[in-house]
Amino acid sequence: MSKKTIIIADDNSELVTTIKKFFENDEDFMVMATAQNGLDAVDLIEKHCPDFVLLDIVMPELDGFGVLTQLNYDAMPKRPTIIMMSQLTADGFVNKAIRLGAAYFLAKPFGNMTLRECISDFAQSETALKPMRAVTNEYATRRYPYPARPMARSLDEKIANIFISVGIPAHIKGYPFLREAIKMAVENPEMINAITKRLYPSIAERFSTSASKVERAIRHAIEVAWNRGKIENINAIFGINVYSAKEKPTNGEFIALIADKMLLEGA
Repeated sequence: MSKKTIIIADDNSELVTTIKKFFENDEDFMVMATAQNGLDAVDLIEKHCPDFVLLDIVMPELDGFGVLTQLNYDAMPKRPTIIMMSQLTADGFVNKAIRLGAAYFLAKPFGNMTLRECISDFAQSETALKPMRAVTNEYATRRYPYPARPMARSLDEKIANIFISVGIPAHIKGYPFLREAIKMAVENPEMINAITKRLYPSIAERFSTSASKVERAIRHAIEVAWNRGKIENINAIFGINVYSAKEKPTNGEFIALIADKMLLEGA
């Protein structure tokens, strides 16, 4: 299997060198090019069409938001997964990045393993969008006909935006599981009534793990959000005071709430 390709766009040469060195001998990912300003970043991304772009906000010539605006995705054979990296972590910056097409916002400073786990989570999600012979479940086969990337990308962005707001980081195991659960519930709302028998097993099969591990990882992701104390953000998303700090939703309740919001927004 060929390695997933990465382009880094950041004017911090020390950070770029550190990331490149970290991925030098990686079995799954490789840094194919780097840029120190936004204009070069646009040219490199459109020329090489990498799987992932690690994009800084503050750069010479053109900032990261300008890069997201200028990229001509129609001229590219595939749309890269863009991970924004910055110390500017105010909600306005995060929301703008997601709105312009970034899949995730990674706050600086971060560890190399955190970065790799974040990229790996998105890579696993992309693999799940392609047909897999191991999937015999009728729902899974129907849900992921290839290519399904444009629709899935838009939904992924919306879900990532919510996860950022409520404090669920991309590097924890429950992140991709919870994201897949919401996407499945959006496509087939009745799945929410068969979490144990259908939802968890389908996700487990897709990620080569067990249903019990999927359930525990999703539970942990929800607990992380509650432990971070961002209950007000959760309630703001739904427009009402759904929960208090002492009231944690079940896995099914949390999945259903976000899936319902996606459906209301026309996901």
